[in-house]
Amino acid sequence: LHCSHSDEACTCGQLVVASRESQYKIFHFHHGGLDKLSEVFQQWKYCTETHLKDQQLADEKTCMQFSIRRPKLPSSETHPEENSYRRLDVSAWLHHLNEAGQVEEEYKLRKAIFFGGIDISIRGEVWPFLLHYYSYKSTSEEREALRLQKRKEYFEIQEKRLSMTPDEQKDFWRQVQFTVDKDVVRTDRSNQFFRGEDNPNVETMRRILLNYAVFNPTIGYSQGMSDLVAPLLAEVLDESDTFWCFVGLMQNTIFISSPRDEDMEKQLLYLRELLRLMHPRFHQHLCALGEDGLQMLFCHRWILLCFKREFPEAEALRMWEACWAHYQTDYFHLFICVAIVVIYGDDVIEQQLATDQMLLHFGNLAMHMNGELVLRKARSLLYQFHLLPRIPCSLHDLCKLCGTGMWDSGFIPAVECSGHHLESESCPYGGLVEVSSPKPGSEGKKGLKTRDVFAFRK
Repeated sequence: LHCSHSDEACTCGQLVVASRESQYKIFHFHHGGLDKLSEVFQQWKYCTETHLKDQQLADEKTCMQFSIRRPKLPSSETHPEENSYRRLDVSAWLHHLNEAGQVEEEYKLRKAIFFGGIDISIRGEVWPFLLHYYSYKSTSEEREALRLQKRKEYFEIQEKRLSMTPDEQKDFWRQVQFTVDKDVVRTDRSNQFFRGEDNPNVETMRRILLNYAVFNPTIGYSQGMSDLVAPLLAEVLDESDTFWCFVGLMQNTIFISSPRDEDMEKQLLYLRELLRLMHPRFHQHLCALGEDGLQMLFCHRWILLCFKREFPEAEALRMWEACWAHYQTDYFHLFICVAIVVIYGDDVIEQQLATDQMLLHFGNLAMHMNGELVLRKARSLLYQFHLLPRIPCSLHDLCKLCGTGMWDSGFIPAVECSGHHLESESCPYGGLVEVSSPKPGSEGKKGLKTRDVFAFRK
């Protein structure tokens, strides 16, 4: 930010805001307004430094420059293993394979990917494992045989689509094809892989999505699925392989592209409970806003499109890989949601933003957040969750599906009843209530007790 006066009396001037992409906005002030604004900037906690452009003219306030502080994560708040893994490159990847081409220790590989991500050059080779297209135990020969078999299956699905009766075609066009055709031409067009008119890769993406709707008619197609297929195709390249990776993405990850209401509600329930543990002030703000606040509309797109519209693609794909690694939880994407709120949500509480303003606040942050910082914070939050001696019963299922490694020593924390389950009076997980349970929704002694137990470092 630069503030410069354009008259000797310092009553008029301009404020110039420059973005990292070298885009500039100029605001003109009159009647001493710029002076008031520069005073505000000097008091503002996000300003790291303020200095005059020309020191010799210090008595005349010609031009002042303000540097805005970007959020940082102190080392005390990072996962202790944060810097112990490099990005998985070709040589590291080959170390994980034995002579037959099998992954020797799947858990170690997934952990390495969770912390370090995958080098772009081998994504097309490693992603099919993460997306359950290839089994970790499969040999190179078995994978080649599987590819041929799956390619045959893929073209059978396509043949089924192309041999529909005229009535079926009409119905399919109305329910699926019309939306797919509209979506694919505007998906990732800034990416070199999909750029330009009559790009054959756009047509390939279209075929994959139409064939998927035939393969899985109960899900069919809904807006946003093209956003998930596009990066897969750009990395995996082969049409049939991409299709089966996408099938794996839709089946074996918790991400939902076409959510039924109850699927999304389950995600939001877990997220509300994680916020109650990890950021009680933000959770209290949501509660104060009532039902609208607790619906958390600001984060629906994060969950539906796996953060793809919130971060530049390079950062979003790192997040995908960390989630697909299924390290210590199947719900790492929810820890990423909490990390965004912890790092960028303070203004919501301080300014007591209403639901629509909150939606605008987080919407404006899209593409302006630091993805690596958010990922590091999310890993730290998972680590702290992992250390809890007791977990609320509402988050019991966050640990249930993880397989080996969530609690390496075999220790599973005690479950404490949060009193938030509606179906049954008694806790379905055998959770204990230490203090007499308050009525649902009320903040009695129990609420305070829970917050003491789950002390999280922000």
